[in-house]
Amino acid sequence: MINLKSINLDNGETLGYREREGGEKVLVLIHGNMTSSKHWDLVMENIDPGFKVYAVDLRGFGISTYNKPIDSLKDFSDDVKLFVDALGLKDFALMGWSTGGGVSMQFVADHPGYVNRLILLASASTRGYPFYRSDKNGMPLLDQRLNTKEDIAADQARTIPILTAYENRDKNFLKALWNAVIYTRHQPDEARYDAYLEDMLTQRNLVDVYYALNSFNISNQHNGLVEGTGDVANIQVPTLVLWGRNDLVVTEQMTLEIMEDMGPNARLVYLEGCGHSPLVDDLDQLLNEVTNFLD
Repeated sequence: MINLKSINLDNGETLGYREREGGEKVLVLIHGNMTSSKHWDLVMENIDPGFKVYAVDLRGFGISTYNKPIDSLKDFSDDVKLFVDALGLKDFALMGWSTGGGVSMQFVADHPGYVNRLILLASASTRGYPFYRSDKNGMPLLDQRLNTKEDIAADQARTIPILTAYENRDKNFLKALWNAVIYTRHQPDEARYDAYLEDMLTQRNLVDVYYALNSFNISNQHNGLVEGTGDVANIQVPTLVLWGRNDLVVTEQMTLEIMEDMGPNARLVYLEGCGHSPLVDDLDQLLNEVTNFLD
């Protein structure tokens, strides 16, 4: 059984989370952009019962508060630290999807001794996720990187259409978008899909998340916008990097950057026939890789 709960943090935020009872092995799940813990439901319902599973709503998503805007993925990972401390969690596996992958990497880098295994699913790179200006056809101009929150907020190709859909509760637009770039092979059943769309409408931090992704860089290299912090060197736990060969959101190049920056601690597995949501495209393949790694 999956229970939706919330917990007050010492920084004044309240985070929602889903909890599934299980055995002694603990797995913490961190969602990506435009989602919340709700989008982990298939994993939580079907993963081996030997795992006790927690899935958090990051600040500004789901039922979590958004009292103070974030500027970086580190702000999210600092919340996760307060969250696991409040629940008394330690020696757990951590799995981050997309933006959640960046949050997870930052958490592991900052807090050694908490995480015993790290899984990065369709994750943003160690060097961030770049945002560029677009031409009149919506194609990125790769020599014109966006810099500020104001630049990102004014982006006509990505930001404004999604913000408009949120404001107008335009689930048809969001569904068409996800069918075009996320659910390119399979779609959730109708009831589950509608629940996901309702959940997307809870997001209150789209521009801030885009800015955080654009400026994230824990590598030892300049990413075209900012110098790397070098924090990646602090990630010393075994890491599984999962990337769907048909992913239209995170590129293979971003995934290879993770492998280059993390070195021998990381192992890359390609998920066949999967796009950005292996949870829906091929749950069995995903869970097989995850459980084999964690066992």
